[in-house]
Amino acid sequence: MRIMGLDFGSKTVGVAVSDPLKITAQGVGIIRRKSPGKLRQTLASIVEMVEKYEVERIVLGFPKNMNNTEGERCEKTKEFAELLSKRVEVPIEFWDERLTTVAADKIMMESGIRRENRKEYVDEIAAVLILQGYLDLQANKQAGL
Repeated sequence: MRIMGLDFGSKTVGVAVSDPLKITAQGVGIIRRKSPGKLRQTLASIVEMVEKYEVERIVLGFPKNMNNTEGERCEKTKEFAELLSKRVEVPIEFWDERLTTVAADKIMMESGIRRENRKEYVDEIAAVLILQGYLDLQANKQAGL
């Protein structure tokens, strides 16, 4: 059983899954949609991945503002979580994703990925960072830290 991390955006959803031991997160793709309101295919793709990877929990990035308030993106993320929860029978948890996109961009810059190619990968890397943060917190809790 694995845990899935999602970075939900207006045009894409970055997807990552944990290894079976729940130690590391790996990116498994980006789901792109034609318009922000069209979620049926996006949700169907996530359901397929939940089944394929035997996911037991989903960690969904929650885009709070830097001052810890919830804006329009948080509302859209909550609506997405509600739609997703009607299609999968696994718990969905929110994870504070502030600065994950910035961190993903920095990782790509340091890796030498050209600026024009970064948009192609940023959501998947952000999903990996969201999930890895969650996995690290769970490991620290188990270790009593």
